[in-house]
Amino acid sequence: MNKGKAVFATLMMLAVFVPTVLLLDSALSPLAASNQVSSRGAIKAIGVGVYSDSACTTKLTSIDWGVLDPGQSRNATAYLRNEGNSAMLLTQSTANWTPSNASNYITLRWDYRGSSLAAGSVVKVTFTLVVSSGISGITDFSFDIIVVGTG
Repeated sequence: MNKGKAVFATLMMLAVFVPTVLLLDSALSPLAASNQVSSRGAIKAIGVGVYSDSACTTKLTSIDWGVLDPGQSRNATAYLRNEGNSAMLLTQSTANWTPSNASNYITLRWDYRGSSLAAGSVVKVTFTLVVSSGISGITDFSFDIIVVGTG
């Protein structure tokens, strides 16, 4: 085969190959799209103080989780102080989800191990917000975090 025919054959293969790749790329690109979910969480505390610093000088009243992608998780640190006069155990729950079905796709966990917290004592906890990879139809959400001290 002479050089001219080889160049022509190469150009013809490229003329078929490049549009095919571009067509496949545009057809597959919706599969690679990501959705972002923004959020905010208010904190209500009963019998316990919730603070953003270990010295317990700045009350923590909300957590802005920022924008999260499906399947992503994010941590937030808080310092919990027993503001009662006897030892207590802490519990955490959530309420007032907006939209109400957001709690089907979003989970809040913490690393508190359930040990007794003496009066005046402080414990550092990490809240972890986990967004399901199957979340859909939710672009913004909010909820309340409730921390209760009982003893």
